[in-house]
Amino acid sequence: MTTRRSRPGRPRHVPDSGTTSPRDQILDAASRLFVSQGFAATSTREIADMVGIRQASLYYHFAGKDEILGELLRRSVRPTTDKVEKILNRVPPLDFETALYLLVLVDVRTLADVPHNVGMLYQLPDVAKCEVYDEFRNEHAELAAHYADLASEVASKTVRATVSRKQLGDLLIQQVEGVINMRTEDPDRRIPCREAWAIAATCLRICDVPQEKIDAAAPIAIDLLPQFIDDKVVEPA
Repeated sequence: MTTRRSRPGRPRHVPDSGTTSPRDQILDAASRLFVSQGFAATSTREIADMVGIRQASLYYHFAGKDEILGELLRRSVRPTTDKVEKILNRVPPLDFETALYLLVLVDVRTLADVPHNVGMLYQLPDVAKCEVYDEFRNEHAELAAHYADLASEVASKTVRATVSRKQLGDLLIQQVEGVINMRTEDPDRRIPCREAWAIAATCLRICDVPQEKIDAAAPIAIDLLPQFIDDKVVEPA
């Protein structure tokens, strides 16, 4: 009786810790390829090869690369939107300045934690129009609305008379998403604490919040931050 020898599998280019799910391995490989060589230039076969699985196995988890990108983009927003209620419950009552400062810090860290800076791909033309990205666009709009809600509570009368609620929310989320541009040249770049604090303070200044209120909100928000996220934003050496 002969023993059938198993065929060697494809070489695995994505480290497998033994605990990472195949779905997450696919997402990690796809994010690397999408950022390094472009979304349009990346095929599902290349993604499968990088993970070390067959292309058919990839389709068991995702319908195609559009669905993969949609999930990657949602992961650049969802961790922040999921924490908004907790933020409001943790800050002192009616302390909207601290709530906004803390929301910015949490969002900066979400964007800093997105593997390979895949958030930069949300500007692709297809993301703005294809139905497969509706869920991401809805979650992004929800986050902008949270910014608008807090901004409308802290903004001066002059700002509220000049800028609509929605415009104010959009201005703040665009300010925070500057983190994506900061990581463009080096997708693995870590964001120093002082840069995160500066972004948060800038968002409050856009709302015309007095400096003394910013100074009061900052230490409370910074002290609360460890309750919300694993900190990849580090003090400069």
